[in-house]
Amino acid sequence: MHGTILTLLKRYVQTQYDHSTWVKLMELSGLEHVEFDHKTVYPDEHIYALVGQAAEMTGIPAGELHEKFGEYLVPDLMYMYQKLLKPEWKTLDMLEHTELTMHKQVRKEHTENSPPVLEVTRLSPNELYIDYVSPRRMGGLAVGIVRGLATYYDEADRIDVQPTTTEDGERVRIHVRRR
Repeated sequence: MHGTILTLLKRYVQTQYDHSTWVKLMELSGLEHVEFDHKTVYPDEHIYALVGQAAEMTGIPAGELHEKFGEYLVPDLMYMYQKLLKPEWKTLDMLEHTELTMHKQVRKEHTENSPPVLEVTRLSPNELYIDYVSPRRMGGLAVGIVRGLATYYDEADRIDVQPTTTEDGERVRIHVRRR
C-alpha cells in the first residue's frame, strides 16, 4: 500500500476522531514503531490491521469504513492528479478515464505499487460498469471513491452507485448511473 494512502488514513482518523485514537490504533495493530511517509510502499497487511482494529473499536464493519475512507480520499486524489484531468470531465467521465490516466501514472512512477485494475464499460452517456479487480479485496474503498467523486463534481444527488457483487471480493462490479 502506497504511503500516501496510509498518511491520509492517519489524517482521516485524527479528523474524524482524534490523535489518541490513531495512537491506540497503531498500538493495537502492532505498528506503534512505524512512521508512515508518502514516498514509501508498505505491506498491505498494515492497512488491513489498521482497518480491522478500527472496525473492532467502532463497531462499524470494515467494508463500511473502507467506503467512508474512500469518500474522504477524493479531494486529495483530485489535487494530486489535477494535471491529468480535463476540466470538462464529470463523475462518469472521470471514472471512465481513471485507469488510463491516474492508475497508469501511479504504475509508471512507482513500479512497486499496484493500484487495482479498473475495467470500465460505458453503457450509455449516463451509465457505466466498473469491474474492480484486486487481490487486496478493498472494493469498499472503490465504492467510496466513486461516491466521493460524485460529491466532488456536485452530482451526489444524481448519481446512483450500486455494487452488484460483494464488496470484499477480489472482483467487484459497481454499477454507476446518472439520473
